Amino acid sequence: MEKIPLVTLTTDFGANDGYVGSMKGVILNIAPDARLVDITHHIAPQNVHQAAYVLYTAYAFFPPHSVHLVVVDPGVGSARRPIAVRTPAGTFVGPDNGVFSYVMANENEPVEAVVELADPRYRLPQISHTFHGRDVFAPAAAHLATGVSITALGPPARDPVTFPPPRLEIAPDAISGEVLHADHFGNVVTSIGRLVWGGGELLLEPAFQEAGGGERTRFQAGDATIIVGGREIVGVRRTYVEVEPGETLALVGSEGHLEIAVREGSAARRLGLRPGDTVTLRIQ
Repeated sequence: MEKIPLVTLTTDFGANDGYVGSMKGVILNIAPDARLVDITHHIAPQNVHQAAYVLYTAYAFFPPHSVHLVVVDPGVGSARRPIAVRTPAGTFVGPDNGVFSYVMANENEPVEAVVELADPRYRLPQISHTFHGRDVFAPAAAHLATGVSITALGPPARDPVTFPPPRLEIAPDAISGEVLHADHFGNVVTSIGRLVWGGGELLLEPAFQEAGGGERTRFQAGDATIIVGGREIVGVRRTYVEVEPGETLALVGSEGHLEIAVREGSAARRLGLRPGDTVTLRIQ
């Protein structure tokens, strides 16, 4: 069966202006049969770390022939490179500013190619200094979706920009990490993951290359104490409904990371948590 070209879009453009629509128009002019899927256009403005995390949570659920277009680009018009990245799980197009860090840190899906988007055949004829999403990234994504080889778009891009792996320090009696993200509900996602249930035990298998030194560890979920935002939370739960409405809890979220939540409330607001804040899971 012939594969339908598929392009996902992740931006910080919001929904009030015509920016997203312009990019979609460019893509459809080049790849009229393409299926376009919005992951989100509500990344906080210029928040590259948030975009990297949201992409990490979504891309693995798409077919491997998908092209993922990400435009969160505070360096537009500067010397930062436009790039494309190919892995067994998909192809990614966007600025070389670290937005693909978590994709590239997945040791189960090693990077196969990284190129600079330099060939003018795969750009619009006129390039704006402020809208590379429309003029550079969207055309490249469309051409890739139609089957153009990634190597045709430009030369290899050496040493792409990546963030350091999220903090994950494993000791015999504690695991230390950091806040990665707060979602729409105020649930706070941490770098302590991935966690896999086995009866009443949890197995920690570090989600990112180098994080935690790749070390695996097991602990009893009910005996753990989580220290975050000046609070101590006893036990790691499976579901929100194990506590009363308004109660703070720790649980394993849908991505396998330790999350801090308030049932029917916002943990981010209650505890004042922000990305980078320290989270400690004490093991007894």
